[in-house]
This record gives sequence, structure tokens and C-alpha cells, in this order.
Amino acid sequence: MTSPSRHVDVAGGPDRAFAHQMMETLAVPIFVLDRSAKVIIWNLACERLTGVSAEEVIGTTDHWRCFYEARRPTLADVMLQYNRGEIEDLYARHSACASSAHLSAESWCDMPRAGRKRFLAADATPVFDDDGELTAVVETLRDLTDEKQAQVALEQLATRDGLTGLANRRCFDDTLQAEWTRAMRARQPLSLLMVDVDNFKAYNDANGHLGGDECLRRIAGAVSSEMRANDLVARYGGEEFAVILPNQSLKGAAIVAERIRRRVERLQVPAVASVHCRPAFDDGATPMRQVTVSIGAATALVSNEHSASELVAIADAALYRAKHLGRNRISIPG
Repeated sequence: MTSPSRHVDVAGGPDRAFAHQMMETLAVPIFVLDRSAKVIIWNLACERLTGVSAEEVIGTTDHWRCFYEARRPTLADVMLQYNRGEIEDLYARHSACASSAHLSAESWCDMPRAGRKRFLAADATPVFDDDGELTAVVETLRDLTDEKQAQVALEQLATRDGLTGLANRRCFDDTLQAEWTRAMRARQPLSLLMVDVDNFKAYNDANGHLGGDECLRRIAGAVSSEMRANDLVARYGGEEFAVILPNQSLKGAAIVAERIRRRVERLQVPAVASVHCRPAFDDGATPMRQVTVSIGAATALVSNEHSASELVAIADAALYRAKHLGRNRISIPG
């Protein structure tokens, strides 16, 4: 009993047949479309990558289903359709060789039958007949998922705070500048909150560094839970957090700040780990019962006359005022 063919027989003699056989034996996933975008070759490596047998796709134009949940052209389809402009919308990373009409691109693929997403690098190469007419397109695939995941992990290390998982100071600075530029272009307000844990040194002394770390993680989670999708929460340094609120008025920023203050208060993180630990005191006076935060808010109607650093300075001044007035409160510019 013979196994189903992985390619459609086409004219071209022994040379073409040999080329087909070579593609079948390659360890690299390859498929070939004819000029009507029907699959004429689907090699064994392509079967292994996609989880779809050649028998299912040969002679059809349904190869896109092997890679995506919703209908979307593969790189080979883009080449056949002569729609190079489409590649800009489909692939974040791509290149084209003008001399050979070769296309290369990278993207995440759904891989419905394989059961998990894969990051694939695709290369599409045209095949011409003796008259220079396009007869087929060969698409070669490389699975770069492991490399991509490692790259993402490294990028996260560069932009994330290791203790809390929030954005780090570097990410905050870059994002604030980008949001400042965007707000200036869109003529929208930009708000900033500076959040500081009250009497944290005393808490750390009473509970130890491990207790202090756990406290910061819990507060980081509380602050993050009040954010919109386009807001950014960062660990600004030590026990201080910063919140960027794009297109948010001062009144709106104050509302968010109060929600954060109350949520941290509701955590009811005790000021000391046990009765055997000495209590943390507020300026040597009233013992702290639970951990609280003070918050300074500021808003700028962005223009060329001001800078992002001025917004930080105003929010910082408001924070210090909240501290001076007794902590566990918010403060906005008067």
C-alpha cells in the first residue's frame, strides 16, 4: 500500500521530479503554491510543524488554516497577489530583495492543529518558467519560538523590576517621555501619581527585609489593580511607585489616587510581623496599625514650554506635602 502523495504531479520532466523529491526529504518545512495559490507540495517537515497532513491540503487553497485561526494570507500568497503593501500590515519584521523578488518575514502564528502558538520566520521565493512567467512560489519556514521567547525574557529583564514585576525606572523614564510627546501631539492632558509607602524604613526594621519585600509586592499588586490598560505603574525606587495616566485630568487622577490609597488600606498589612517585634512608629508618636501610602498627583497640559521632568517635580512636591500633612492621604497642586 502506497502512502498519499505530498505533491501534485506537474509537467517538467525528471528535473522537476527530482526537485520535488529533494523538497520532500529536507528537514526544513517547505510548501509550494501554484499560480492559483493551490498547494502543490507540502513536505513531511511541514506536516510535523503544523500537525496537518499533505493529504488534507494538497490541491486546496486552505493552507492558511494550518497557521491562523482567522483567514490571512501567507507570505507566499502575498507574493502571488503582487500586493507587497500588504506585508506592512501583516508582518512587523519583514524584508524584500528587489533583485530576486524574494520576501522574508517573521510573525507569531496560531498553529490551530499543532496546539500552541509558534514564532515563524518565512521566506518566499518565486519560480518562473522559460518565458519569465510566475508559475509557483516556494515558502520555507523556520521555527524561532525558543529564540523569540528568550528575547522577550531578556527584554522583560531590561524593563521590569525584579521584585514586584512592575516596570522599572528605565521603562518609566522612556514611557513618560513617549507619552509626553504623544500628549503634546494630541493636545491631551497627562497625569502622574507618585506613591510612597509610609514609614517604610521602620516597617523594614521591624519585619526584616523579607517582610519588607513581601509588603512592596502586595502594594504593587494593589496599585496595579486600579489601572486602565494604557496606564503604566513603575517601581520608581525603593518604596516609591510612579503611575503614568495618559489623557487623564487632575480631577480624574485624584480619584484614581484615592482609590489606590483606600485599596492599600484595605490590604490591612500589619505594621509589625508579630507581637515579639517592636512596633513601627509614626514620627515617634502614634504606633502604626497597618501599612498605608501617601500619594502626590500632578497634571500637565503638555506644551513645548514645559518638560516631563517638571511634571515629576510637581508630583513629588505634592507627595512631600501629603507626608507633611500626616501621611495616608493624597495631595494635589493647590
